[in-house]
Amino acid sequence: MTLSDFPNFKTHFIELIEKASNAITSLETVAISAELTRTKQASHGDYSCNLAMQLAKPLHKNPREIAQLLINALPPSPYLEKVEVAGAGFINLYLKDSAKQQFLHLILRSKNTFGNSTFGQRKKIQVEFVSANPTGPLHVGHGRGAAIGASLSNILAAAGFDVSREFYVNDAGRQMDILTLSTWLRYLELNHIHIPFPQNAYQGEYVKTMAQLIFQAHAQRYVHQPELLLDSLPEAVRATAVNTDEQLDRLIANTKKILGQDYMYIHNFVLTEQLGDCRNDLMEFGVEFDTWFSEQSLYDNGLVAHTIDLLAKKHHLYQQDGAIWFRSTDFGDEKDRVVQRENGQFTYFASDIAYHLNKFERGFDQVINIWGADHHGYITRVKGALQALELDAERLQIALVQFAVLYRDGKKAPMSTRSGEFVTLRELRQEVGKDAARFFYVMRKSDQHLDFDMDLAKSQSNENPVYYVQYAHARVCSVLTQWEGNIDDLQEVNLDTLSSPAELALLQKLIDFPDTIETAAKESSPHLIAFYLRELASEFHSYYNSTRFLVPEIPLQHARLALIASIHQVLRNGLTLLGVSAPDKM
Repeated sequence: MTLSDFPNFKTHFIELIEKASNAITSLETVAISAELTRTKQASHGDYSCNLAMQLAKPLHKNPREIAQLLINALPPSPYLEKVEVAGAGFINLYLKDSAKQQFLHLILRSKNTFGNSTFGQRKKIQVEFVSANPTGPLHVGHGRGAAIGASLSNILAAAGFDVSREFYVNDAGRQMDILTLSTWLRYLELNHIHIPFPQNAYQGEYVKTMAQLIFQAHAQRYVHQPELLLDSLPEAVRATAVNTDEQLDRLIANTKKILGQDYMYIHNFVLTEQLGDCRNDLMEFGVEFDTWFSEQSLYDNGLVAHTIDLLAKKHHLYQQDGAIWFRSTDFGDEKDRVVQRENGQFTYFASDIAYHLNKFERGFDQVINIWGADHHGYITRVKGALQALELDAERLQIALVQFAVLYRDGKKAPMSTRSGEFVTLRELRQEVGKDAARFFYVMRKSDQHLDFDMDLAKSQSNENPVYYVQYAHARVCSVLTQWEGNIDDLQEVNLDTLSSPAELALLQKLIDFPDTIETAAKESSPHLIAFYLRELASEFHSYYNSTRFLVPEIPLQHARLALIASIHQVLRNGLTLLGVSAPDKM
């Protein structure tokens, strides 16, 4: 049994309706594509189409009349039971029960690949996600971007795209300088040199841990002349602590001058430590990347300077107040943006333009960036820069992710990275488990606010969605274990007895799985898979509670076992897309 034996029924019916449309419309009629939606009630059929209402105006006819003309012109189909006109002119299509029943054979034979398709035609897609500054442990806000990015990548791959997962390492910016300074100050403390710690430096215990590692390995090697650190700072600041960005930048500049070549040792040490921790944390979360792309490499390879030169040659830059500006307002931005400061240093925006140019130079057909919702204002300027470079900005898609707000015992958890008072992704996993964290993160559309209830995530109840779905899988495993048969033996059993409303509804739900993956891929919406799994689990639990499976009548027994074995397979496949396990026992 192959996929060709079972067409995508939705696509098949669309083709029938479009052939009927071509038959009843003139060449002058504006082409309107047929679209099908799943009906909410079985009494209204399995699929519904509103093409007749769309054609009413160009054809100057009543939609119900057009609907009937379309039905009369439909080519024959071995899968179509009947077609009806409903309401104002909807066309409702009913799939044959036999087609639904036989579809189980495809699921049982396809196994782990059921749901996969060639929709993406192997187009190359890069998905860039997380890309957190390597300045501290990942927190629960990063976790949502990680879960959504990893799940979306899996879905795109299942839908037939050639997917590349990428993490952009911000290893060349100011934040790394702040972390380097923070660590060196803590290292000086271990050498009994106490300088007031800046209020806007990194405060977490992990900074002290890195300082301790440097001290254990090198003792006083990097002490140098700390008394020069506070030079050029006001006397009042020296006695208290740096508390402005300007003062912090002076400290960083002084640190670089004092340490000289040794500055890069500390910089590279803290970068390696934090990046390694980030990589391990993500791997334990089930998130892996094909590429870790260094921002610094854009400078080392001269790509940033090259990109700015390209923009200059295309007359999209100008000089003002000693800085070089990109004419971002020419492309819909609210104001122009600096790409090179008066001191000659390139801005983060300049390296970001170069990075996106590099993405398309690597041959990706489409690029998807998964950004935090606070980057919303950044979209216009980046797309504008692509247009300025004469690239198709539509090939760049931005998926915004609202940060998750964590609740424990009904209280909101703090989320400040600088202060060190935050719940890390690792702590979340240790408390609620990887499965609950991955599922909860994708339960809502990425741009919707998410309240993460840790108490619910840990509960073993029907209210806990991941437990509810996994329990459905475990229940099927329990029945199949009691049966003691071989699932492969169910691939050709007679399925005619699967005719109750509950069974037919479950069959249609299973048929919907490949369409759900395709839609989730089109809309960059992993939450659709989570919704689907909860709905399938709900229908299965109801069926399980009202049905005997190991009945004496062997044909009926095998048919029901084939149905729940297919549900077992689809639940497993769907959970795998979301990076969630499918346990055999709960």
